[in-house]
Amino acid sequence: MADITRRLGLRHLRGAPTAHIRHHRSGKLAHDGPGLSFWFRSLTAALSEVPVDDRELAMTFHARTADFQDVAVQATVTYRISDPALAAARLDFSIDPDTGAWRGAPLEQLGTLLTETAQQHALDVLARTPLSAALVDGVTAVRERVAAGLAAEPRLPATGIEVVAVRVVALRPEPEVERALRTPAREQIQQEADRATYERRAVAVERERTIAENELASRIELARREERLVEQRGTNTRREAEESAAADKVRAEAEASRTVRLAQAEAARSVQLAQAEATRAVKLAEAEADRQVRLAESEARRTERLAEAESARTVRLARAEAEAAREVGEARAQAQAAWLRVHADVDVATLHALTGTRLAENLPHIDSVTISPDVLTGLLARLGAGHRE
Repeated sequence: MADITRRLGLRHLRGAPTAHIRHHRSGKLAHDGPGLSFWFRSLTAALSEVPVDDRELAMTFHARTADFQDVAVQATVTYRISDPALAAARLDFSIDPDTGAWRGAPLEQLGTLLTETAQQHALDVLARTPLSAALVDGVTAVRERVAAGLAAEPRLPATGIEVVAVRVVALRPEPEVERALRTPAREQIQQEADRATYERRAVAVERERTIAENELASRIELARREERLVEQRGTNTRREAEESAAADKVRAEAEASRTVRLAQAEAARSVQLAQAEATRAVKLAEAEADRQVRLAESEARRTERLAEAESARTVRLARAEAEAAREVGEARAQAQAAWLRVHADVDVATLHALTGTRLAENLPHIDSVTISPDVLTGLLARLGAGHRE
């Protein structure tokens, strides 16, 4: 359907690429072609829209065969309008200038024309064909006859219609007839199935007998082989015992030889270890003796050096002490001489006083002194005698 819009009293039409538009203005052709777009006045315009794309027309109709059996035919016809101008002149493809919709039903008219034409040719070919032949080759025969009839139909080219293809989808009898036709085939199939079952059972029985015979022969052969196997097992056991004894002997000899070699190796290793230990002990003893000798020598040298140093120190100390004693003695002698020279001219009382002072200085601290009367009397007598003198 064309797309028509309104603008200020005018109309604008926009067509699809698959639609052929014919525009007549005042009886004259103004626009003609697919996918057009133009402005027009609705009062002076006559518009037609013819589809030019391929269209499918499905049809179903009933026909009667030569043996008066009713069959249903399902077919599809593909067609297109090859001459839009001729089709617009023969059929009403005019559209409303306001809505763009067809005023009539041109596609329905084309469908009716094609359906009736195809049905006519299909009925003609099926009326002379029995039902069995129609079910076997009827689809191809009907398709070819309908295609040839539509191609030879003079009204279709006169209307601008071209048939592209014809397809017959199915050709079916009535359900009762179809079930009846299936019965012989079903019975035959069942007979074939039964025969196959019987044959399969006979083959199974034969195979079971063959299997039983094979099992019996297999058992006999197994018994023989079991007997040979027992004999072979005895031989193998005896051989295994002999081989085992020989292997044990070889192992015992090898073990004895290995034990002897290990003992010899252990003895040699012990001798080597003893020799190495003795050598190491001798070396350690010699090293220890050398170390003791070196230590004794170093100790003797150290003792000698210490003795020499000690004797030298003693000598130096003795000399220093002697020198110090001599110097002290000389100093004391000089001090004593000086003291004697100083006190040579002093009287006896003063000397007594100095002696008491020196005595007091050298005596320990005395808290109290007890003087007896005898001592005091003697002292006083001496003091008096000295005073008289």
